[in-house]
Amino acid sequence: MKITAIEAIPFRIPYVKPLRFASGEVHVADHVLVRVHTDDGVVGVAEAPPRPFTYGETQRGIIAVIETIFAPQVVGLALTDREQMAALLGRTVGNPTAKAAIDMAVWDALGRTLGLPVSELLGGYTDRMRVSHMLGFDQPAAMVDEAERMRDVHGITTFKVKVGRRPASLDVAVVRALREGLGPDVVLYVDGNRGWTASESARAMRQMADLDLAFAEELSPADDVLGRRWLVGQLDVPFIADESATTPAEVTREVLGGSATALSVKTARTGFTGSQRVLHLAEGLGLEVVMGNQIDGQLGSICTVAFGAAHQRSSLHAGELSNFLDMSDDLLTEPLRIENGELVLRPGAGLGVQIDEERLRRYRCDR
Repeated sequence: MKITAIEAIPFRIPYVKPLRFASGEVHVADHVLVRVHTDDGVVGVAEAPPRPFTYGETQRGIIAVIETIFAPQVVGLALTDREQMAALLGRTVGNPTAKAAIDMAVWDALGRTLGLPVSELLGGYTDRMRVSHMLGFDQPAAMVDEAERMRDVHGITTFKVKVGRRPASLDVAVVRALREGLGPDVVLYVDGNRGWTASESARAMRQMADLDLAFAEELSPADDVLGRRWLVGQLDVPFIADESATTPAEVTREVLGGSATALSVKTARTGFTGSQRVLHLAEGLGLEVVMGNQIDGQLGSICTVAFGAAHQRSSLHAGELSNFLDMSDDLLTEPLRIENGELVLRPGAGLGVQIDEERLRRYRCDR
């Protein structure tokens, strides 16, 4: 079970429908496929989605740090040497999705070696998750149409609505249109991606007070320490920390400082090992948890399901698992399917998925 090599393969797949939000927009999935090879001939896989507007990573940067720093540190370790691996990768500042992809590919390789699903190795609570669909910036009618289509075709009844535009009335109108168009039984929550000030956020939330929102996420910047604390203190819905709370230390700081009351866990930035640390801290602090999405492809989405379904707390709420539906293609031999509002784990060892080599040849951009 020794690691013999790590590959970092860039690929580029366009989105049919770009996702627009307060901190940026995504038109193409410029991701990195990470493969961990072992001396038993096993290959574990994972996906690294760079988000330069959030974490500073780029596709070329992910490849460079894996090839020049992380691979030399990890090659020669056993798949079970996860603590040693985390300590070695942790010497390098930043690069969260590069580290996370290596970690998840190692877990996939371990599952394949042992003949067990990763989700069972992680906890084995259930085999599926309910799906939340993320709605990016658009006109109210268009966003209602998209939500209705997701409900009618895929059975999705939870929607995360991107907000954070100015004037805030643009987004208030969207959320109101969604509630009126979809009815009272659909779950709605909002994510500002730090686009508003604390006072703008408070005003917008007051205007949406009658819309039965489940959560509010990252409405204002965490660096506005006093403003964010003031905002969270007056809200009557849980306030989710996402990009402001990516490590146990950051979670502790945000929660004990009064700047968050719930948490988004993203395997794309903390892998499986780091995500378990964050999740268990959330359990100890009594925080509600939502499994978030880094605009992942299908491989990244199945990683989120594998982790989220493995634990009771992370499977309680619908996970953000549907953005791959907006991609024009993907890399898996058997595409994921969202049915009855759920995404079910694939049977088989590891993550239960295989890479389509012909598709990889078509979309890789290093040759």
